[in-house]
Amino acid sequence: MLRQSIERVIKRNAPKEKAECVVIGAGIVGLAVARELSLKGKEVLVLDSAPTFGTATSSRNSQVIHAGIYYPPNSLKARFCVRGRNLLYQYCSQRGIPHKQIGKLIVATGPSEIPKLNQLFNRGILNGVEGLRMLDASEAIKMEPELHCVKALLSPASGILDSHSLMLSLVGEAETKGTTFSYNTTVIGGHLEGNQMALHVSETKTLANWDGNTPLQPDLILIPKFVVNSSGLSAPALAKRFRGLNTATIPPAYYARGSYFTLSNSNSTRHPSFKHLIYPIPEEGGLGVHVTLDLDGQLKFGPDVEWIHHVPDTTSFLNRGICVLLPCFPTLKDYDHKGGVASVWRVKNFYPTVEGAISLEGLNIL
Repeated sequence: MLRQSIERVIKRNAPKEKAECVVIGAGIVGLAVARELSLKGKEVLVLDSAPTFGTATSSRNSQVIHAGIYYPPNSLKARFCVRGRNLLYQYCSQRGIPHKQIGKLIVATGPSEIPKLNQLFNRGILNGVEGLRMLDASEAIKMEPELHCVKALLSPASGILDSHSLMLSLVGEAETKGTTFSYNTTVIGGHLEGNQMALHVSETKTLANWDGNTPLQPDLILIPKFVVNSSGLSAPALAKRFRGLNTATIPPAYYARGSYFTLSNSNSTRHPSFKHLIYPIPEEGGLGVHVTLDLDGQLKFGPDVEWIHHVPDTTSFLNRGICVLLPCFPTLKDYDHKGGVASVWRVKNFYPTVEGAISLEGLNIL
């Protein structure tokens, strides 16, 4: 019934429909929320403007399972990362989702970086990260012969996974429990009816020429008891289009572009071989340009953090990224490089004042 209502053509007076739980956005966060709500016996409707799930940042990231080293002790991020990592490994193992606990090396390429590496070690211990160990240069290079460093921190709890398989599993479990997915469906805004959120919904195809600001007649008005805004990059702008919501509670969004590149060895008789994730000392605003690999062994370098208002040319990152990586991977210059792009964003969390509404902003998927 809900799906049929959403698919109606635009009418002068949009029909209203009640719902129990609406999740806006079918990325990894929205899918996990929908699954959990459905397991609790809730009637869940997931709306996404794309033709399918996970088309944005959920499919443009490093696919890394982080151990929980970087976050301030006792912070929510630290606690959730450590607990979430254990739950994620358990979930993947039980459901046959491809993953590997390959471990990570955080490297210091000069003596000046050693104090920061020691700080990370101490922070990880306080956060409850298991198995952390400091390595001298010879130990690290024995593990990764291509590496150059003076010291390294080994995090054996870090790993990689197949994010698409993970999302497929979440979708399947949610659907089995009765969750309805409505793709090509956009929440264009909303308003308050008493202390409830009313969502203005339209088919995505009718919005091709919409500027995002001009008032638009929706196809349908949904009035859920509970709504989760997990629309990723669109979450801050969408929150501002809810009439009656205190916009002072919505912090500004700061968008960052993260770029990756991969290697081809057409100019070399050998291929670089890594068995672990390789990370530098973290930089302001990110974890630094790092070395990751997928489950097939394909190397990927990135992302950098570039605060943007528009999408720049990728060649600037290729040159910059190679220069950043050369201190810990000197042979990188011997290989051909090709670029790729992943969008990442950061913003402070938003706490709405409307009962039954949660806006999930500021969640980084790296």
